[in-house]
Amino acid sequence: MNQEQVKRLAEKIIQLDIKRDELYEELIVISGGRASEVLRSVQNH
Repeated sequence: MNQEQVKRLAEKIIQLDIKRDELYEELIVISGGRASEVLRSVQNH
């Protein structure tokens, strides 16, 4: 893997992490602060 591919992949991971944070904050709001509970429930089913 060349340096440019490494950089692009790292940037994609950072973008995904930012998007995950945004979605989690939205889930907190719409779930009434029960985001962790909702995620565990969905993940276990």
